[in-house]
Amino acid sequence: MDNAIYDLIEKAEKLRRKSDYKGALAIFKKAASVSRRRKDPGGLLDSVMAAGDVCRIMGDFDNAVEYYTEALEICDGLCDDLTAADAMVGLGLSYRAVGMWQKAVRLITKARKTYTAAGDKKGLAFALWAEAGSLRVAGKMPAAINTFMEARRIFISAGFDSGLAYTLAGLGGAHRVAGKTADSLRYYLEANDLFRELRDTFGIAYTHCGIGNAHRMNGDYGKALGHFRKAARLYESIGDIVSYSYTLWSLATLCKMKGDLAGAAMHIAEARRNFRKTKDPRGIIYCDLADGEAAWMDGKRDAAKKLLQTALVSAVTHKFRLEECHARLLLANIMSEYRKGDAAKGTSCYRKIGLDLCLNTMPFNIP
Repeated sequence: MDNAIYDLIEKAEKLRRKSDYKGALAIFKKAASVSRRRKDPGGLLDSVMAAGDVCRIMGDFDNAVEYYTEALEICDGLCDDLTAADAMVGLGLSYRAVGMWQKAVRLITKARKTYTAAGDKKGLAFALWAEAGSLRVAGKMPAAINTFMEARRIFISAGFDSGLAYTLAGLGGAHRVAGKTADSLRYYLEANDLFRELRDTFGIAYTHCGIGNAHRMNGDYGKALGHFRKAARLYESIGDIVSYSYTLWSLATLCKMKGDLAGAAMHIAEARRNFRKTKDPRGIIYCDLADGEAAWMDGKRDAAKKLLQTALVSAVTHKFRLEECHARLLLANIMSEYRKGDAAKGTSCYRKIGLDLCLNTMPFNIP
């Protein structure tokens, strides 16, 4: 690799480690441009891979897909199978973020086979972590938890603390959605400690949101609010609108549970704008669910029905099984079809996807 290109990439990496993603991306783009001009495929590959990673973190998934696709083309010319696997995982994560979880799983599974054949433990664990997250989005929680656990085992044996921290965070989220709040809190707290040791700002923010959600599920809204505020401040400081928007949804749900419909509406409106910008259908579904339930609480039954039906159609279209269950449960309530303790309407949908969730009365404290 040309020394000038190497220096640019190193400079960008320093900014990325400080969570200055915009600054890092500008330099990675410059490094890619110089690499193209000097016909340096190695420098170009490193530059576009890094640019893809940064775009993905920033929620610019269209450009992330373009960079990872270019990286795959370069890898083909260089016969670099392992970097191609890295690009496939990045591409899969980008597709997952815009609702294409099936495509993500196919790419990540292909990458996992490459890591396994090469005996690359870190790569294999990374692919398992990415696959587990995709399974969680699909609503396949038992499979997601088992896959996260396998990634955790390998990260520990490989001594890779950053990967371990992200896997613990994944386990925290998957256990919360599965209705296992105590386990969720334990995993998030463990991940938060590790992220603090690593000085990973994004990870610290992510786990504060997770800890807040665990407290929210336990009904401790004061503790939850404190953690949500910490997460929001950190996300804003690094310019992350993807995870920040899910924190806004968490804040809105907390407000809803306290009867503060104005506060809930404010947070959801901002989250919805961001989800539209990042083209995240799952995020928009959660906004429709929240606005639909709030409309019902405000006596606007027709508006609630329309929002929840929109959420249901989108969830079914994208095969988001968990969000489909939430929408069906809420619709059954506002249509006066649901009775407290009615397993056929309340818990059967969740049981079909391996969850023990039992949400009996509105407003629902959706995990």
